[in-house]
Amino acid sequence: MGKLFGTDGIRGEANRHPMDAMTAFALGQALTHVIHPKHRPPVVVIGKDTRISGYMLESALEAGITSMGGIVHMLGVLPTPGIAYITQSMRADAGFVVSASHNPYQDNGIKVFGPNGFKLSDAQEDEIERLMLSGELASLTPPAAELGRAYRLDDVLGRYIVFLKNSFPRSLRLDGVKIAMDVANGASYRVAPAVYRELGADVYVINDEPNGYNINDNAGAMHPEALAKVVREIGAQVGFAYDGDADRLIAVDESGEVVSGDQILLINALELKRQGRLTNNAVVSTVMSNLGFRVACDEAGIVNHAAPVGDRYVLELMKKVGAVIGGEDSGHTIFLRRHTTGDGILSSLQLITCMLKTGKPLSELKQAMRVYPQALVNVDVARKPELENVPEVMAAIAAAEGELGTHGRVLVRYSGTQNLCRVMVEGPTITETESHAEAIADAVRLTIGV
Repeated sequence: MGKLFGTDGIRGEANRHPMDAMTAFALGQALTHVIHPKHRPPVVVIGKDTRISGYMLESALEAGITSMGGIVHMLGVLPTPGIAYITQSMRADAGFVVSASHNPYQDNGIKVFGPNGFKLSDAQEDEIERLMLSGELASLTPPAAELGRAYRLDDVLGRYIVFLKNSFPRSLRLDGVKIAMDVANGASYRVAPAVYRELGADVYVINDEPNGYNINDNAGAMHPEALAKVVREIGAQVGFAYDGDADRLIAVDESGEVVSGDQILLINALELKRQGRLTNNAVVSTVMSNLGFRVACDEAGIVNHAAPVGDRYVLELMKKVGAVIGGEDSGHTIFLRRHTTGDGILSSLQLITCMLKTGKPLSELKQAMRVYPQALVNVDVARKPELENVPEVMAAIAAAEGELGTHGRVLVRYSGTQNLCRVMVEGPTITETESHAEAIADAVRLTIGV
């Protein structure tokens, strides 16, 4: 059995190893043993998104936790950042999230938040994984008198809604503001509309009828085209698209143009700088961020630090350099003064706050960053050898970099959660970037492709 934890917990096809009930049961047991306080039962919360497989996995986790003497609080369907918030506010010892984020319904995943609302460290994950693979768990179970219990919490949506509304300035209201929203048939389908309606907005929602199978299906942050059409049709001031677990935000401006995660990050960083609240004058992005983001930061006198891909690495670098804001072009944005993890709904509240405070529409705010033409090709791979050991791929990369020179860049990396190789090229024209990206992708297909 290979390594279980990837860059964002454990993920895979539902009802197949490692996303099966047996693995989830063992994970519940191992985590409970690792976090068990000396003088009381550990308290663990479990939340999920709307996938059909969530029922199976949350039940297996619950069984594993209670078999080791843990107390479980079942949250039901709740966005990932909501689960992080409840974990922290309840002073629970850990929180499980059952979700595969932006992936299709066939996939699922499990990640864990610690008592502080942050994801577990690599060392903690390694210890949990060691226990799961060692065969020790059966010998560690307590007697029947020490088994745990499970409870269902019915008021978590209200708690999370209050938390989100408290992140929005009390001096502002959204009366008369028309907002279009795509909730991806996912975990935010009740929370996000409620937040904005309570703040006075006129909300039009699409993809808010989850059935277990339609999460992220041509919907949400990965597919903002339908939202852009709705924004134009109803004359909305802004559109917000969340992904399946609502930790991402992609926006649409009033003209129906998509606003990227990098642009959202920059708009917020510029507003923080204007207010004198951009700690250490720093913002953290990732190596996948558009070249235009770095250029815009330089022009604004902001120090841009680039982290490896993955919100946990963004957070690590934010702590290291003392930044209060960081994020990814995919739409994860972390506002460290307000939350411990990326939160799509909170990000949208911060973005509309920027619009209201500056008095500018989103179409004008996004012009602070020129988006360089970018081509991204995902290639299915059968294996993941070090790219330096695949000469055909390295030769294709070198050829592209030689032609682009200082007017572009190439980044080729494996996905941390899927069997994909991601080829990204930026350059002066879309024709050049697409040509170079396809040439590299062809080399990947020929050598390590499926």
